[in-house]
Formats: sequence, C-alpha cells, structure tokens
Amino acid sequence: MPEPLGIFGGTFDPVHFGHLRLAEEAVEQLGLAGVRWIPAGQPPHRRPPQARAQERLEMVLRSTAANPRFSVDAAEVEAAVPSYTVHTLERLRSEFGPEVPLVLLTGADAFAGLETWHCWRDIFALAHVAVAYRPGFPVTGEALPAALAAEFAARRVRDPGVLAASPAGGIGTFAMTPLAISGTLVRQQLAAGLSVRYLVPDGVLDYIELHRLYKTP
Repeated sequence: MPEPLGIFGGTFDPVHFGHLRLAEEAVEQLGLAGVRWIPAGQPPHRRPPQARAQERLEMVLRSTAANPRFSVDAAEVEAAVPSYTVHTLERLRSEFGPEVPLVLLTGADAFAGLETWHCWRDIFALAHVAVAYRPGFPVTGEALPAALAAEFAARRVRDPGVLAASPAGGIGTFAMTPLAISGTLVRQQLAAGLSVRYLVPDGVLDYIELHRLYKTP
C-alpha cells in the first residue's frame, strides 16, 4: 500500500501553533507521508469566519511553506459553494485513486459532533479518521452520541500503523502535546489590542498586522 496521507481541513481563522503541532505530531505518530491542509471556503456548520477565505488561505500558506511534508489545497477557497468534508474527500479520492490511504485529521471536540456533518457515515468509505486528544483524556465511546459511539466501537484501530494497511474505514486516536491555543483566543487577544506573538507563526502575525485583521470582535 502507498503511504497514508493526512487530510486537515478547517477554517484556520487564523492558523496557529496548535494547528501546526497537531499536523506535525500526526505525521510522526500515524506514519503519514504528509499532510494536505484544506482551508474551508464557506463552512456550513458555523458562523462565517471573521477573515475572508483568501486571507485565511494566505495565512496557511505562510505557516506551512517551510515544512516539505505539508501541502495546501485551495480548492474549497476557490469554490463558490459550501465546504462539505464528504465532498472534499470524494474529490481527493478521485485524485489519488482507490488505494492510497487517506486519514482525516480532527480534534476530539470536533469528532464528538461528527453526527451533525453532511452524510457523515459516507466519510468512512472514503477515508480513515484520526482523532487527536489531550494526554490523559483519551477518546471513549461513553462520551459520544449513541450512533457515533457504535461506529467508534466497530471501527476503532488501536495500532496507528494499521491505518496504512487499507485505504479507508478505520478510526484511530493519538495524544498530542496540549497547547491552550484556539482561534477564538487569538481573535479575542487581537480585538483587545493584546499581543499574539508566540501564539501564531511570525509570518501569520506579519500578515495580520499588515492587513489589520481581527481588530474588532
């Protein structure tokens, strides 16, 4: 089997070191060939991002450029339709073919809400799902809605290396370094006139300051 490829979607409003550590540690712990970052153009499950799609794309490009294992996919930003994960995975499956293992990366909080995603069960036919959690707080079925807990129990892969053995269908978990950074925190700091240095990469900080992003709540 070809090496698995991580798929990391999100609003990235803005991208910060928490995102970057998740992607970096996923590569190491899951044995990924790399991670493809996919900024959402029009996320359907939440309020519109504060920064425009092209601005968020540019910040992701700046923050990932120095890592040869990271690539950026601009298709959702360039599309004029809502960004549904299942449609993105269908597009990527057409691009990479049926044999390449695709691994959708997500945090534990987002995974707990998977049932609300468009055609969520179809995701497992297209990719594996790898859930990042804080050390000491593993993902368990007891904390999940019933239908998702059933899928989790049936598809749970305890050895991350197994994800490379098939193209899709498994659910793996991995602990990542806990960083108390969120897009909400960064936006609140900036709106209050406070520094976000060392919360976001320098290239992202320069872009935010140049374009005066997030200056209002």
